[in-house]
Amino acid sequence: MMLKFRTVIAALTFATLSAGALAEDVTVMISGGFRAALEKLAPQYEAKSGDRLILISGPSMGKTPQAIPARLARGEKADVVIMVGDALEKLEQDRWTAPGSRVELADSPVGMVVKAGAPVPDISTVAALRQTLLKAQSMAYSDSASGRYVERELFGKLGIDGQVHGKAHRVERIPVASEVAKGKYDLGFQQVSELLPVPGVTFVGKLPDDMQYITRFAGAVTQSADHPERGKALLAFLSSPDAAPIVTATGLQPVSADRDTAR
Repeated sequence: MMLKFRTVIAALTFATLSAGALAEDVTVMISGGFRAALEKLAPQYEAKSGDRLILISGPSMGKTPQAIPARLARGEKADVVIMVGDALEKLEQDRWTAPGSRVELADSPVGMVVKAGAPVPDISTVAALRQTLLKAQSMAYSDSASGRYVERELFGKLGIDGQVHGKAHRVERIPVASEVAKGKYDLGFQQVSELLPVPGVTFVGKLPDDMQYITRFAGAVTQSADHPERGKALLAFLSSPDAAPIVTATGLQPVSADRDTAR
């Protein structure tokens, strides 16, 4: 019933916006985890709505100037932000987003890659993952939610904090897999949806269930949006059943009706 409701809402919103309205540029600040899905869905959305999507990339958190909170703080404009749910909650608390505009979109597990052509290690069990990390000469993780988990929790859970301290490195702003593809690191950890689009690497798999960390991605309309109704229409489409197959194909799990209030 909830999925049908979302489909109807999305259709009605499209009809309302298209009835005599001129096409507009809708600016979206987006973190890497949901970007591949939106890039694949953009042509379908633009054909239906008549609008053009302008994507501005940036991490959901962190200290780089490209991070979405930093962009908003220095006055950069966006109609919609799509990012890690916990980081979006902070923007909500600081009143950067329009009240009630948040839409839950998808969840992503953490996975691992190696350089294309390199031996593919075993991470299918906790014991195998532990041995793989101990044997690796170097490894990298992001400066966003998945990387914070790897750095602050995963190594500790595996009991290898001390052994990997000198060979584990945080990669800021750019996709971790791109650095692995260049041969800078043996292993790379990030959300699956951020690993899959990068050429030059082999996707090894997801972390074992006992060691897994799920990142929620969500979107909201900003307080300063030039086109708030069009922003709402975009989020309605991205959370609709029509978008779900492509969202799934990019390594994400669409948020179902019984989980749509989770963070």
